[in-house]
Amino acid sequence: MGDSIGIVILAAGKGTRMKIETPKALVPALGRPLLDYVVNAAMEFTKNSSLIAEVGIVVGHKKEMLEAWWANHPHKKTIKLAWQKEQNGTADALKSCFNDQPHFWNHKYTLVACADTPLIEASEFKLLFSELNSHPELVGVAATFDIENPTGYGRIISGGKGFHIVEEKDATPEERKIKTVNSGFYILKTSHLKEVLGSISNNNKSGEFYLTDLFQQKFIVKPVKFKTEQAFLGINTLEQLADVNGLLKKRKLSKLFSDGVQFLNPKSVHLDSDVEIEIGSVIYPGVTILGKTKIGANVTVESGSFLKNCTIESDVQILANSYIEEAHISNKASIGPMARIRPGTEIGPESKIGNFVEIKKSKLAAGVKVSHLSYVGDAEIGENSNIGCGFITCNYDGANKHKTKIGKNTFIGSDCQVIAPLEIGNDAFVAAGSTVTKNVPDGGFAISRAQQVTKEGAAKRFLKTKKP
Repeated sequence: MGDSIGIVILAAGKGTRMKIETPKALVPALGRPLLDYVVNAAMEFTKNSSLIAEVGIVVGHKKEMLEAWWANHPHKKTIKLAWQKEQNGTADALKSCFNDQPHFWNHKYTLVACADTPLIEASEFKLLFSELNSHPELVGVAATFDIENPTGYGRIISGGKGFHIVEEKDATPEERKIKTVNSGFYILKTSHLKEVLGSISNNNKSGEFYLTDLFQQKFIVKPVKFKTEQAFLGINTLEQLADVNGLLKKRKLSKLFSDGVQFLNPKSVHLDSDVEIEIGSVIYPGVTILGKTKIGANVTVESGSFLKNCTIESDVQILANSYIEEAHISNKASIGPMARIRPGTEIGPESKIGNFVEIKKSKLAAGVKVSHLSYVGDAEIGENSNIGCGFITCNYDGANKHKTKIGKNTFIGSDCQVIAPLEIGNDAFVAAGSTVTKNVPDGGFAISRAQQVTKEGAAKRFLKTKKP
């Protein structure tokens, strides 16, 4: 059995400069909370190593929202929460974890990470741990990098047995010129924390307890320099969030390109991190794909379309400006242009949903055609039935929704309404212009029209002409 590591993620911050109500750790980047990226990277790191891991999340601002996130997390059993009652600095945050989860003292190593760094990956954790593990004399390592404009970062100052970190507020003008900076990511031997953490003071210009005081020149500690700062970019403003979103999107698109997905204008497409698209699919400019949408092979999604938490099987055509949400579209179906598919809808194979058609919470079997200007709500439609232009299921009586069932191989003419609850059987025919209020049996023909009256020569009484 391998050594154990406690992974402590600092997520108590308010995100004041972002000017939003959500705790910073839960702000979404490409559809996923910032915190998720750090948790996933840490868990991937430990999965690919011999380490036994446990994750501790330090919460503070609006902790009930973090608790709700935790309650629904798939790895809830390996994640523990700790509450930093007052934001008194990073060392105080780490103390909060050990106070609320004292068994974290039993881990051989402690990894400290920031919750607002969604570009971090397992590879950074692996390199950091490798440096610590390969030098038994070390008690801790810190990830560092060089940056042209170091404003806001703690500066790395080497000397003695190791190095120390000076926060910008406490740095001298000469120290502020240093371009090697602290990332806020550390791995330490927990035995070192036991000796030092409790003695850290807040004798500094911020009046806070700095976690950086774990690194001093009298300790055998090492700065581990990374080639770029990108993986450690934190988010403090909405502008920084937009920048990081762009980098995450670029990373996502790169993977999809390598998987054989074609984007005709990738800069104009927005997609979330959990989106899946298979080989041969073509995404036109101006498409938005959100949530856990899954798109099969050889699918075409034309410009202006919006897909959210839906499943699109292979060889589907999504024509321009269509909106699909929490629906399932089966193989070789065609949707749009300008169609709306609402939650709870299942569209069968080779079905056709045309322009200005809205489908809500309905199940359409294979080969169904609803070609234009129709509303289908709370309905089931059987195989190969054809629904004419201007069809409406009248499913709502002002208080409750009611269901319409239409069998297979049935034809509904243009401008028809069915008053639910109602059933129309297989191989039936409903004449154009009908309002259907009674069930129609298999093979039945239904027609419901007022008698036409034609009066010859009477049109002049109704025609309007412009006055001279």
